[in-house]
Amino acid sequence: MQWHAEAAEAVKRVPFFVRKRVKTRVEEEAARRGDHLVTLEHVETCRKRFLNRMEEEVKGYQVETCFGPGGCPNRAVISEGLTKEIERMLARRDLKSFLEEKVGGPLKFHHEFRVSISDCPNGCSRPQIADVGIIGALTPKTGESPCSRCGACVEVCRESAVSLCEEGPVISAQQCLGCGACIRACPTGTLVEASSGYRVLLGGKLGRHPRLGQEIPGIQSPDQVVGIIERCLDRYQEHSRGGERLGVVLERLGMGVFFEENEKKRNS
Repeated sequence: MQWHAEAAEAVKRVPFFVRKRVKTRVEEEAARRGDHLVTLEHVETCRKRFLNRMEEEVKGYQVETCFGPGGCPNRAVISEGLTKEIERMLARRDLKSFLEEKVGGPLKFHHEFRVSISDCPNGCSRPQIADVGIIGALTPKTGESPCSRCGACVEVCRESAVSLCEEGPVISAQQCLGCGACIRACPTGTLVEASSGYRVLLGGKLGRHPRLGQEIPGIQSPDQVVGIIERCLDRYQEHSRGGERLGVVLERLGMGVFFEENEKKRNS
């Protein structure tokens, strides 16, 4: 559907964590009226509806993704299957009913449990400030093909994690973010995949007391990611007070206690 410039500019001013949802509702409003061009009037109608009937729009959770599924060349992994599985799992948890009980008042969008998925370390979907941030990772290693010492891997690495010695490329595990750019740039196939999966950050949030997500060590498989989110939700729903965010619960319990107690429950 086409957008008038004024309408498109107005949507840009909507808070990013509901912008996609608002844009969808605006297009639905235009379609309901039989219009093929989205105007500022459509945006204003939806804005008033959101402000006056926000609780009806709150579903208890949000899953945000980056531009990766649209064919972004920076993708380190393909996350569509994981995104759908997380959506299904969150829908089963009925988080809206949980929040209604805990908050004890009108629900706002900031009460929702947020999962953000980025297909590479660029983090376009802001995974660092979500309750659970998921970042695609593709780590390199040296394969059997001989190195031509062209230096393409060194040049493309933005973290300076790749250097060249006489035998070929050397990867610094401490500096590498797992973007996979060096693998894609290597013309001889010397650099190959060592591991592929996801980095997981927990407890990020904005607001009056912002907090960046704390990373769990290691690269996780899709199944492991879903399992981590399930365990987080178990502990979050057990300890959340008044609809507070996961980051507040983590600060109160500590990351170690948060997972240790959960593992004891699962194994008992």
